[in-house]
Amino acid sequence: MADIFGVSVSALNSAQLGLSTAEHNIANANTPGYNRQVTVQAARSAQLLGAGYVGQGSDVSSINRIYDQFLSAQVVQEQGTSAQLNSYYSQIQQVNNMLADPTAGLSPALQDFFSAVSGVSNAPESIPARQALLSNAQALVSRFQSMNQRLTDVNNGINGQIKNSVTTINSYAKQIAALNKNIVTAMAQSGGKPPNDLLDQRDQLLLQMNQEVKTNVVKQDDGSINLSIGNGQLLVVGSQAFSLQAATSLTDPTKIEVAYGVSGGNIIRMQQSTIQGGNLGGLLSFRSQTLDAAQNSLGLVATGLAGTFNQQHQLGQDLNGVLGGDFFIQPVPVVNKNAANNGDAVISANISSYSALTGSDYVLKFNGGTSYTLTRLSDNTVTNFPAGLPQTVDGLTLGLASGTPITGDNLLIRPTANGALSIGVAISDTAKIAAAAPMRTNATLTNNGTGKISAGSVDTPLDPKLQDDVTITFVDATHYTVTDNTTATTLVGLPGAPYNPNIGAALSFNGWTAQLTGAPVANDTFTVGPNNSASSDNRNALLLNGLQTQNTLLGGTASYQGVYGQLVAQVGSKTRELQVTSKAQDAMLQQTIQAQQAISGVNLDEEAANLLRYQRAYQAAGKAMQIASTLFDTLLGLGR
Repeated sequence: MADIFGVSVSALNSAQLGLSTAEHNIANANTPGYNRQVTVQAARSAQLLGAGYVGQGSDVSSINRIYDQFLSAQVVQEQGTSAQLNSYYSQIQQVNNMLADPTAGLSPALQDFFSAVSGVSNAPESIPARQALLSNAQALVSRFQSMNQRLTDVNNGINGQIKNSVTTINSYAKQIAALNKNIVTAMAQSGGKPPNDLLDQRDQLLLQMNQEVKTNVVKQDDGSINLSIGNGQLLVVGSQAFSLQAATSLTDPTKIEVAYGVSGGNIIRMQQSTIQGGNLGGLLSFRSQTLDAAQNSLGLVATGLAGTFNQQHQLGQDLNGVLGGDFFIQPVPVVNKNAANNGDAVISANISSYSALTGSDYVLKFNGGTSYTLTRLSDNTVTNFPAGLPQTVDGLTLGLASGTPITGDNLLIRPTANGALSIGVAISDTAKIAAAAPMRTNATLTNNGTGKISAGSVDTPLDPKLQDDVTITFVDATHYTVTDNTTATTLVGLPGAPYNPNIGAALSFNGWTAQLTGAPVANDTFTVGPNNSASSDNRNALLLNGLQTQNTLLGGTASYQGVYGQLVAQVGSKTRELQVTSKAQDAMLQQTIQAQQAISGVNLDEEAANLLRYQRAYQAAGKAMQIASTLFDTLLGLGR
């Protein structure tokens, strides 16, 4: 009789646990990260009687969660990738909208500026035209500065988001470490039985952690997990959590970087490119791949425009008869000393060729002795300077201004990063616009031949003899002499320089160049001297206006508008790429989640059926106990 009761009790217990598990599943159907649980029943060992082995009922051997490790790991991985793409896309949209704006972008301001330059070339003596040029120049400068400020605001926003992300990651690490401790304790107390709900909570935190940054997970035999990021920097080891820190960059104080906290309040600087995945990986990738490049390219346009326009302006003459000066305030390269340097070296950086500028940043490292290494960050091209400084690379001349470097010291050099911020208009007086050329050529009216001399152009404004009075005299039809009358110097004496009437001749003296053509005869003369009628001279203004379409940048392959157009195209193309890939990744993530939920998710219809099944099993077990009780009462009655 005891066996009948025992079997009935075991049936009741199994049915009760099944009911409790089904109810638990239903209660957590909408709990994030919950995995469906099932009871696993096993028959008790049978008892051998005369008729054979008689069953002794059943026990619930374990309560398992329905968990697919591969699909769960896929969800975590896809979630991290999706978060990174979405973070990158949301940031680049801001830059793309600014650059491509047909009214707020740089293109309209550039066009208005050169239209004003054209206005001066059409009427060089017009004060209103000159004032319009200065006004449009100021508007162009303001546009550069406002766009640069917008990029700076985006960078500041990224700094804030990096700090928030680091705080969130540290919080998740602490929670995972605490769950590790509870899971290890629970498994030890249960003899290795898994604490399903705690495991679900930890998996959900791991999913949320990977929304912030990609982690590497290593499971331990005691049920805990270890987490690391980047190149193996540990975040969680068992019940111990380590912290990340948001630290100011050693070479660029405008940037916040992710560092690894160690004991004693010290930090280890992490290589930012190794931090991948999640919101944090998206922010860092956007900043290094798009934001910095956009600021450098915009600065390249500003720096190149100011430099080349100034160079041409200096070759002209203003209304006061004075050689032109700087039209724009010229931006200069930024040199940031690494805060961890041990030496006191000060490195100078000057632009020697605007055409050769690449728009990249550089790292200069001192190797000891006289050796330096320069790394171009855009493509990691390395240039060695075994003989020391000064050296010129990519239009940038580097020199040791003062101090002494120590081996290992390095500096970040940004030739164009502050170009759009630093550019300005250098003049406010309309009379100082150098629209004229400082020298004028002339053919003597008494000449008998058909020879002609071009208007001439200035090669360098610094030649002190630029405006000397020079006479070219033809000895005969095929030879000429040149005399500087101001200094009474014979530049080309007898028998004279040879002249071919079929091809003409180029004359370059005192910083100017002029072209002779035609067929002069003996005693024909041509003069080159100071320009005393500059008010109506537009020769330099025409050359200034021509800069708009000249390929003055990127090795002579692009104009100002061309460089800006490349920037707009690159950012626009990357934005579209991210838009497509982020949508595709989101779709892939949803498919993976659906596949995972199809196995591990709670099906309410299924659980309702389980409730009915376990209810009937419970009722049947109860009926068996009732029958056993009746039989026991019958036996007791026989005894009476």
